Amino acid sequence: MAQTRDVVELILQDHRKMEDLFRLMRSVEADRAAALREFSDLLIAHALAEEAKVYPALKRYKKIDDDEVEHGEEEHEEGNKALLELLEVDEVGSEEWDEKLEELVQAVTHHADEEERTILNGARESVAMERREELGEAFTEERERQLKAGCGDVDNVRRIVSS
Repeated sequence: MAQTRDVVELILQDHRKMEDLFRLMRSVEADRAAALREFSDLLIAHALAEEAKVYPALKRYKKIDDDEVEHGEEEHEEGNKALLELLEVDEVGSEEWDEKLEELVQAVTHHADEEERTILNGARESVAMERREELGEAFTEERERQLKAGCGDVDNVRRIVSS
């Protein structure tokens, strides 16, 4: 993918990567456990970076509804809970695993769709590119910091869900 610093494009790139990982987690020919580990790290790092660096800044813009931003945070919690339930399933590819995977897919795709239509479109309309690039740099730094810390580890996901 082309290098960008625009926070909107960076978030969209993560959303597309999550969709790719969902496909792998559904495929009996893929290393589903590895795809889940990668997905877990990405989802947690992405959400924590949005909540720490992007959402607070976007609340200052009038074309971005504060309620939508707060709703995005609530949907992160739902996605985290669904992720934890999948991480806690013992057997990859079991009926329970497939069921929990579909619950996770539903929670995350619902959130990504809403976020893209409301928050990100609002950011495109009302946030200057220079500011979007500043936010993109902050988002990337925080996301990378979380990834290096192993943020998608099941114990960390438990801590996040229970806090």
